[in-house]
Amino acid sequence: MTVELGETFRVEMVDIRKSFGAIEALRGVNLRIKPGEVAGLVGDNGAGKSTLMKVLSGAEIPDAGRILVDGEPLPLTGPRSSRAHGIEMVYQDLALCNDLDVAANLFLGREPYDQWTRRMNHKVMHAEAAEHLDRLHIRVKKTDQSVATLSGGQRQAVAIARAVTFDPKVLILDEPTAALAAKEVETVLQLIRDISGRGVSVVLITHRLQDLFGVADRFVVLYEGIVWRDMLPQETDLSGLVTAMMGK
Repeated sequence: MTVELGETFRVEMVDIRKSFGAIEALRGVNLRIKPGEVAGLVGDNGAGKSTLMKVLSGAEIPDAGRILVDGEPLPLTGPRSSRAHGIEMVYQDLALCNDLDVAANLFLGREPYDQWTRRMNHKVMHAEAAEHLDRLHIRVKKTDQSVATLSGGQRQAVAIARAVTFDPKVLILDEPTAALAAKEVETVLQLIRDISGRGVSVVLITHRLQDLFGVADRFVVLYEGIVWRDMLPQETDLSGLVTAMMGK
């Protein structure tokens, strides 16, 4: 990655190392991400992609290394610290509550309450949910619609929207287009473009490499626990990306 004089980074991961017993999952990873950049993080199974992002999100504590967010050190103490510094991760299983409606899922754990009755303010919750979804161009019939009735693309969009309600600086997406129909894939990719356009840095982990060429500003290729290649979409093609993932 070319570094301009005086350039600032949203995230800097420096010499990140992580082992699980005798297995070295990360062997000194260095990664920089700019504000508003969409970085496609790719690699074969076991390359270290998920482990690296779990370190950034606080789900895993590294054995060594440091992380800076907007130039400030990130205490490597867990998810609460990462979230406090503006880092959100949407996992592949989404962790949505099927029995709750769209608005309830968006506000889960942060429900608004009436200051006098101390009862949940459903009117405010649904109004703010509708406004938030509209701002992100996410289409659902009603905010009181059960999440269980949504399509795969809509469910993915709601999970991403929930993360965005925390006003993140960095949004990590783990396989957001897996098992989606072509039209739903484009909906999710457009959502990613909209979010990055608001200045949010996005890290996209996916095995659907063709999706990356429509949304990523840069490809970061991990191979056996290190950054093997740092590539621009306009300087490679699908075949070249696959070759890099194989360590060639």
